[in-house]
Amino acid sequence: MAAAPLAAAGFSQERTVRKGRLRQCVTRGVFGKGMPLEDMCRHAARLGVVGFDLIGPADFPLLKKYGLIPTMVPGAMTLTGGCNHKEDHPAAEKLMHGLIDQSALAGAPNVIALSGNRRKLTDQEGLDNVVAFLTKVKAHAEDKGITICLELLNSKVNHPDYQCDRTSWGVEVCKRVGSPRVKLLYDIYHMQIMEGDVIRTIRNNIEWIAHFHTAGNPGRHEMDDSQEMHYKGIAKAIADLPNFTGYVAHEYTPLRDPVRSLEETLALFEV
Repeated sequence: MAAAPLAAAGFSQERTVRKGRLRQCVTRGVFGKGMPLEDMCRHAARLGVVGFDLIGPADFPLLKKYGLIPTMVPGAMTLTGGCNHKEDHPAAEKLMHGLIDQSALAGAPNVIALSGNRRKLTDQEGLDNVVAFLTKVKAHAEDKGITICLELLNSKVNHPDYQCDRTSWGVEVCKRVGSPRVKLLYDIYHMQIMEGDVIRTIRNNIEWIAHFHTAGNPGRHEMDDSQEMHYKGIAKAIADLPNFTGYVAHEYTPLRDPVRSLEETLALFEV
C-alpha cells in the first residue's frame, strides 16, 4: 500500500492509498467509545478510508478538513418516526428536503431513509405509505444527484417491529417508486440474521442496492473467524459486480484495539 500526503486537506499526515476495488468508509462505532470525532477522522484519513456514514451536517466541516466525505447522511427520520405512517410524512418530508440540499452542497452521495416500525401496520399498508413518501421526494433527489437509501434492518434481534426487514420488501418499494435515486442500503449483518444467502441475494438484487453496511454475526463485532460469515468472499462478490459504484461502510463494534481492528478490516476488504 502506497502513502500519499494529505496537504490538500490542510494537514501533513500521510494517507494510505488502498489497492482494493471497493471504496471503504466507516461509522463512529468502529472506533469504540470515548474517542473524539476529530481523532476518528485523523485515523480514518491515515488508513485510506473514503468517508464516514451517519455523520450529520453539523460535522461536515470536520470531515472536509481531513479529506473525508459524508457517505451516508442521517437526520430525516427515526425508527419510530419513519415514512411508513402517513401522519409522520409532513415532518419527515420537510427534513428530507433540507437534508438533500445540505448533502448536495457538501458533495455527499447518499441520505438514509428508514421505514420505521410497523406499529400494527400490515406489510401492504406500510409498503403503500413508504412508496407514497419516497415518490414525493424523489424528484428533488434526482435534481440534486442524491440517492435516498432505504435501510434494511433485522427485526429479530436489534430492531423489533421494524418494517423494512426483508430484501424482497425493500426491492418492491424501489420498483414501485421507479427512480434511479431511490435504492436500498443493504446491511449484511442485519440480512444475515433475517435471510442468510447473502451473496446470492446481493447478486440477484444489485440493481436496487446502492450501499452496504458490514459487521460480524453473531454479536456485531469484528469480521474474524469468531463469526459465521466469510467476509472475504462477500467482499469479492461485491467487487466483482460489474455495475456497482457505491460504498461499503463498516459498522461493527470492536472487541479489540479499535485502530488495529480497523486496519485488519480494511485489509480484509481490499479485494
